[in-house]
This record gives sequence, structure tokens and C-alpha cells, in this order.
Amino acid sequence: MPAASSFCRRPWPHGLRSQAAPGQHWPPRKMILLVHWLLTVWGCITFSGPYPWANFTVLAVGVWAVAQRDSIDAISLFLGGLAATVFLDIVHLSVFYQRTGFSDTQRFGAGMAILSLLLKPLSCCFVYHMYRERGGEHLLYTGFLGPSQERSDYQTIESPEVPADPFVGSEGRGHSPQGY
Repeated sequence: MPAASSFCRRPWPHGLRSQAAPGQHWPPRKMILLVHWLLTVWGCITFSGPYPWANFTVLAVGVWAVAQRDSIDAISLFLGGLAATVFLDIVHLSVFYQRTGFSDTQRFGAGMAILSLLLKPLSCCFVYHMYRERGGEHLLYTGFLGPSQERSDYQTIESPEVPADPFVGSEGRGHSPQGY
């Protein structure tokens, strides 16, 4: 019987994330930028003014975040920009979208802008995951999700750890208690 190839000995991948190499992310950062750039270019067919300015500025920050792989500032600004453009795109589309009078090309551009808007929350999740991998902290912490994993110098009353009492060990160091 011939020897099995290394392909046969590997476990079957159970999702797209398992197919990425250990140092790579799924989806790749460049793919997120490319998809949003393409959808923004097509969205600019119909919408002009603040729509391209906001989206292309955020994509430029995304290029910075891809170029500097260790920068927490770059990825956090990209994440904040994506979240801001979700809100700005909703406002822009609701104000400037016409129900009638669009040509086929303008309807296509509006559809691509809407598709870009629908994909942005998913992109925000991927970028937030990249932010956490780079060492970023939780952006929003709400206490109802459970106890925080952060450790600080502050000690709560309910803590099982007892602070060191500075007066307990004084007898053992050659000091006698003073009587009154």
C-alpha cells in the first residue's frame, strides 16, 4: 500500500478560519479593504459629497493599519472610523436616496452603497478581533457581562486575598510591644 500523503493525514478543516496559516487572519485585512473600496467606488456613482470623503478617509486609515501591523493606534482608528461611517452612511443614504427618478446605473450605485453599509458591521467585528490580537483592551466594558479579567492594585472588600498587615510581623523583628 502506498504511503499516505501529508494531505491525507491532516484533519479535515471545519471552517474557513482553520484554513488560514497561523500568522494570517481570516478574512485577510487586504480583502476587507478591497471589498469596501470597490463598493465605495461604485457607491460614488450615485452619492457624492460627504459619502466619498468619509469612506475614502476611513479606507486610507485602513491602509495605514495594514501597513503597520503592530500599531494599536492605526487599527483602533480604523475600527472607530468604520463604526462612524456606519452611522454617517445611514444618514447620507436616508437623506439623499430618491425613490423615483434613478437610472439603472444610479440604482446600481445605490445598491452597492447599501451593500457596503450592510457589510460594515461584519467588517467591524473582524477589525475588532484584529485590534484585540494586537494587544488592545476592551473598548466598552459593561459589568453585566461578567467579572472583568483585568487585575489592578485596587482590592475589593470581597477579595479572598488578605493585605499584608505592617504591624503583624513587628514582634518577630526584634521589636517589643510598648506597654502603656
